[in-house]
Amino acid sequence: MANPWAGEVALTIDGEPHVLKLTLGALAELEAELQEDTLVGLIERFEARRFSSRDVLALIVAGLRGGGWRGGAADLLAAEIEGGPVEAARVVGVLLVRAFQTPAAE
Repeated sequence: MANPWAGEVALTIDGEPHVLKLTLGALAELEAELQEDTLVGLIERFEARRFSSRDVLALIVAGLRGGGWRGGAADLLAAEIEGGPVEAARVVGVLLVRAFQTPAAE
């Protein structure tokens, strides 16, 4: 089960639940994959809805890898994502928010 307080998001792939999390290492891989110079540029791209299916796939891979998965994008090309492309895009949006959300002031 994903822990939202730890920045985790759940996604079911090929009928199997997975936990996605954007760790610093996963974010570094993501920047290189998407050819973004900064994390701010990456976030702005998604906020402006200028993302592609390749971007969504790269974020899913980064999140899975941050959650401990050892695969790559090629492993997901024929995968069935529960909820389809719309759910995949929703999950990566939540993943980005959770990765950069600051804790509420106590």
